[in-house]
Amino acid sequence: MAIKFQYNKTSLQQLEKQFKIRKRTLPIIKSKESALRVEVKKCKDDLVRLETELEQSITRYDSMFALWNEFDPTLVSVRDVNLSVRKIAGTRIPVLDGVDFDVREFSLFSQPKWYYDGICILENLARAAILCEFTQAKLALLEKARKKTTQKVNLFEKVQIPGYEDAIRKIKRFMEDEENLSKSSQKILKSLLEKRETAKEEEESAL
Repeated sequence: MAIKFQYNKTSLQQLEKQFKIRKRTLPIIKSKESALRVEVKKCKDDLVRLETELEQSITRYDSMFALWNEFDPTLVSVRDVNLSVRKIAGTRIPVLDGVDFDVREFSLFSQPKWYYDGICILENLARAAILCEFTQAKLALLEKARKKTTQKVNLFEKVQIPGYEDAIRKIKRFMEDEENLSKSSQKILKSLLEKRETAKEEEESAL
């Protein structure tokens, strides 16, 4: 990205101001990026663990396949998913606070005794599956925030800060050259005036 500027003091002051802002902000953004990287890794680890636990739970209840054929899965439904929001490294991330279920009434006399256990198992499996999906969504948000922050770090570190430094250096060099040229011109003019004055004095002395 080319930095637009003019070869004057006003432009120099504006560039120096923008340069200082970016130099001051860069460590903060880097710290945010580092924190997000940690959170992304932690979230990935959590997701692997939760998916493994869910698979193990499903496998554990495979042995009850015959019993599950007698169970009515419509007895249990998700009523609500409770969420809150917290900030992680300046990024708003939803937090799963709990899952509420509705259990349809059923006859205790016409259904097996293990139905209550079946309801608890189904609720736990549903809760685990929702938590896995929720963690995937959380990971996607964290990854997006991390990538955006990394792009900003690269923009500041590799493009804008070097660009401002180069522009400031060019303006200062131009202004120094201009000042030196002005001083040289003044010296030449002074020397010419002195020569003219000397020549005039010599002419007056000869008369």
